[in-house]
Amino acid sequence: MILAVALVVGAYLVGMFPTAQIVGRRMGVNPTREGSGNPGASNVYRLGGKKAGVIVGLIDMLKGAIPAGIALLVAGRPEAHAVWVAAVAGHVWPITRGLRGGKGVATAGGAGLVISPLIGLACAAVFLVTVKVARVAALGSLGIALTFPIIALAVGRPGYEVGVSAGVAAILVVRHQSNIRRLLGRDENRIDESGPAAA
Repeated sequence: MILAVALVVGAYLVGMFPTAQIVGRRMGVNPTREGSGNPGASNVYRLGGKKAGVIVGLIDMLKGAIPAGIALLVAGRPEAHAVWVAAVAGHVWPITRGLRGGKGVATAGGAGLVISPLIGLACAAVFLVTVKVARVAALGSLGIALTFPIIALAVGRPGYEVGVSAGVAAILVVRHQSNIRRLLGRDENRIDESGPAAA
């Protein structure tokens, strides 16, 4: 129990790491006040360019992947799933920034890849194809969120795993409410041909 609590708390703290703000500062931009105001890779991509967006996306993925990997090694799959939620929560609701964080896609994706690599890769493919066709990063992000629990259920993963992945998906969908409204109004930001970073 003590180990599980330590892993969850540690994952939350890692999730809080302000990647977008640090990279954005080096690029001379503030993603929390410019663009969409979201401290995530897509906004940094739009404000600071492809390289900055990719860096933020990769580091945010590691914020989920590293804690999940550690939990798998020292504890087990149930603990890794708890860590998955904690890392995403740290990114989305950081106590150091008044619970105003990013949308959690990259962090959730990084942990998902470690916990269930084949499902994670399938979700990555959904993201890439959706973005390539629609040129809208938010649609790809929502595709990841919805695809993971559906595949987990289809391939017969344990109920708690399906439930946790659905919970993570719900967090991502809630955090994309503004994007969903813009999508319905056909006013969502599109990306250029050089490609997006994860939200």
